[in-house]
Amino acid sequence: MKKITIYTIALLPLTILTGCTSIDVRPVSKIHNISHVCIENNPKVVVANFTTIVADVFQDHGITTKMYNAPVPNKCEYKLTYTALRSWDFKPYLSHAELRLFKKNKRIGYAEYHITGGSISFSLKKWASVKKKMTPVINKLLAQYKK
Repeated sequence: MKKITIYTIALLPLTILTGCTSIDVRPVSKIHNISHVCIENNPKVVVANFTTIVADVFQDHGITTKMYNAPVPNKCEYKLTYTALRSWDFKPYLSHAELRLFKKNKRIGYAEYHITGGSISFSLKKWASVKKKMTPVINKLLAQYKK
C-alpha cells in the first residue's frame, strides 16, 4: 500500500502538467492540384492573427489565399471556412480551431485542433502561440503539397 501511495505522489505532477491536445486531420489529396484558396471571413473569430497564420502556412505550401466576406464569389474553386475559439486562464489562449476546405460545395479536407480539459488543464502548452499550435495542424492538412 505504501508503494502505491509513493508512486501516485511521484506521478501526480506529470499528470497535472500534461494536458491533452486532440488533433484530427483529414488531409487534402494531391489530385486537386490546388494553387489558390478563397478564405471565407468568420467575423465571430476573435483569435488574434488567426487568418494571417493560416494564410502564411498555406503560402508555405505554394497555395495563395485571399479573404472574402460571405458568400465567397462563385469564381472561387476552393474555399476555406474556419472557426477558432479562445479560452481564458490568466490570459487568453487558443482552445479549439477547425478548418474545412471545399471544392465548390464538396468538403475535400478537414483539420481540427482541440485542447481537452479547458481551464482545468495545467499544461503549459495551452499558452503556446497560435502559430505554434496551428502550423503542424495545417502542415498535416496540406501534407501532399510542396513545402
